[in-house]
Amino acid sequence: MDWVPIVFVTFKVLALGMAMFFAIKWHYDQGEKGERRAALRTGVTIAAVFVLTILAVGLVAFVLSRMLGLDLSFP
Repeated sequence: MDWVPIVFVTFKVLALGMAMFFAIKWHYDQGEKGERRAALRTGVTIAAVFVLTILAVGLVAFVLSRMLGLDLSFP
């Protein structure tokens, strides 16, 4: 059954690619209606929240691994 992962991964990549294309196209079309500044502000806000969330998850993982006594030093 080596073909199953190939088919499922291909389907997933195609489906997510199409979804991203239409989402970006829809947002671009909405921005052309005169709400460009609001769309840009919302995009920047979402990007900032995403970066802060990634940093928080990394910090929590680091602190938790230190509390559990894991060795985090480079060789």
